[in-house]
Amino acid sequence: MNRLVAYIVRFAIILFGYAVASLAASAFLNILFLASLGYGPAQAHPAATASLYFSIPFVALFVAYFGFMPAAIVILIAEILGRRDWLFYALAGAVVAGAFLGLVDNVRDSAFAVTEASAIMAVLGGGMVGGIFYWLAAGRWAGSWWKVSTSPGPSES
Repeated sequence: MNRLVAYIVRFAIILFGYAVASLAASAFLNILFLASLGYGPAQAHPAATASLYFSIPFVALFVAYFGFMPAAIVILIAEILGRRDWLFYALAGAVVAGAFLGLVDNVRDSAFAVTEASAIMAVLGGGMVGGIFYWLAAGRWAGSWWKVSTSPGPSES
């Protein structure tokens, strides 16, 4: 029973980490988009700042949707291997973003097709930011449920 509770808690932490990663990647992409339009922190119009409160969670839904299957595979591998280093998650985030780019590249008529080099780099960077934030929220404890306790139990005499 105690093991089941540990699995459920770890699953909840993984879901929380995935939500944090999606929001972080979305914020990164939103800020890059605003910067590409020439908006800086000193020039930010109040309407642009207020629109981020809506657009970051909205874009995070798309990030979470399109990255779910590749991210689920990467998270499963990380949990089984017990990977807890930030570099693994940053590179895994880039791999997840690359998988997204590969999937939308196969559908040429897709509205989500990314063809410009700067946009491709932005998506890969967003994946890396998402991976780092996943590590901050959940990845630092990867595989903790997998480790078997080696402490001696009460002796029966």
